Amino acid sequence: MLDVLSRHADATQKEKHYEAVIESIEALMGPDTDWLAAMATIVCELHHAFDYYDWTGFYRVVRDEHLQIGPYQGGHGCLDIPFTRGVCGAAARERKTQLVPDVELFPGHIACASSTRSEIVVPFMNPRGEVLAVLDVDSDSEAAFDLIDQAGLERIAKLYSERFPMRPSVQR
Repeated sequence: MLDVLSRHADATQKEKHYEAVIESIEALMGPDTDWLAAMATIVCELHHAFDYYDWTGFYRVVRDEHLQIGPYQGGHGCLDIPFTRGVCGAAARERKTQLVPDVELFPGHIACASSTRSEIVVPFMNPRGEVLAVLDVDSDSEAAFDLIDQAGLERIAKLYSERFPMRPSVQR
């Protein structure tokens, strides 16, 4: 397991740490790893690698325009989120990363935990542009995430999507 990176690390340290985390995730996922085990591995590695990751988890597309909680670490999360609500819904609906330095200023933010101050949500999409899931990371610190976090998490999303291009069956 990697050392935990402090929120106060400089940009170079942070970039190197993401490289190490990505290498670790790739090394842990063997040829028989399925999509759900991969999600659990990604969440575990990320959650324990950064001290400002207070809640880390996936919301999976389980039916049209709806996300349901998947593997996560931290306190309880919201169980079901429509694409029309919250930061996770916005990431899924717009198919782009949502980097939110202050959740209180995000219209329609869903407060699953009252301690959350900032959030980043990255959509995981297949090559056809369909959203498979979103990776949601919450921090109890304001403005905890930056463009380095975004780049690192988007790289992980791309690796996952290349490996698991099909969405598990979606209920209609």
